Amino acid sequence: MASSDGPAEMQQIAVVIVNWNTRDLLRACIRSVLAESPAEVVVADNGSQDGSVEMVRREFPAVTVIVSPENPGYGTASNRAIARCAADYIVLLNSDTELRPGALRVLGDYLEEHPKAGVVGPRLLNLDGTLQASCFPFPRPLVPLMKRRTGRFGHDRPEPVPWVVGAALAIRRVAFEPIGGFDESYHMYFEEVDLCYRLRKAGWETHFTPAAEVVHVIGASTQQRRAEMMLRTRLSSLEFFRRHYRGIPLAAGLMVEHALTLGRLVRDGVRYCLPGSGGRRDQLKENLTVWWALLRSRSPSLARRHR
Repeated sequence: MASSDGPAEMQQIAVVIVNWNTRDLLRACIRSVLAESPAEVVVADNGSQDGSVEMVRREFPAVTVIVSPENPGYGTASNRAIARCAADYIVLLNSDTELRPGALRVLGDYLEEHPKAGVVGPRLLNLDGTLQASCFPFPRPLVPLMKRRTGRFGHDRPEPVPWVVGAALAIRRVAFEPIGGFDESYHMYFEEVDLCYRLRKAGWETHFTPAAEVVHVIGASTQQRRAEMMLRTRLSSLEFFRRHYRGIPLAAGLMVEHALTLGRLVRDGVRYCLPGSGGRRDQLKENLTVWWALLRSRSPSLARRHR
């Protein structure tokens, strides 16, 4: 168990922050991290155009910056940055997060005290201090997407859980590296679900602790490209099923997803044409592009590959 005698105990913990066009939030995130005296801090920037990289280099010269102009995706950026760290434990953060005081030490101590935990997630809070749900059961193909995130976890005690939201993760390197880190075929979304699933198969556990708290501004990056992120969410969920399920459950799940998408297309098409749609027309138009793209995708054929 790590002691609380001084900052020397923190030298085993590195922090990786993944950023895309959230300069001001990134600044606040780095400040909260540096206040915790980590061993090292690495920012993985995915092609920001808002001056994020210049800000970090100017204001935080001790922070390492890895710039990926092509925006390789969250998993790839995380893997590259984690590979640059030397610490045994890595706390991976979205740039729209801020550590509450003591969070870094609590997460490091938790990994020390729970040797079976490959990943531990903190309690996530909204800006107003209210709870942000972050522990969930693994998705299943026949459960509609909007219901997959319904959890049965109270977020009030430390415990093993199936998976935790990737906005803030404490990762044990000796668990992470042998399974290949994040699967880089997921460009956005479901990376942490897939990671926790593969860790479980490798004999590791995913844990949650409310003793460490992190404030999270939901969607600071993703809302900049709402339609693209909607599409990626659903494509990534289908990819997760393709990788981890077989036979009739997979085939039936993909058929249900296809039918639901067709229903959404019809619903939003009717709403778009109604006289009272008004200011919602732009959002409905975005929705329609997402549903069309899903229907044109090859996702239903995935069932045939795995029968």
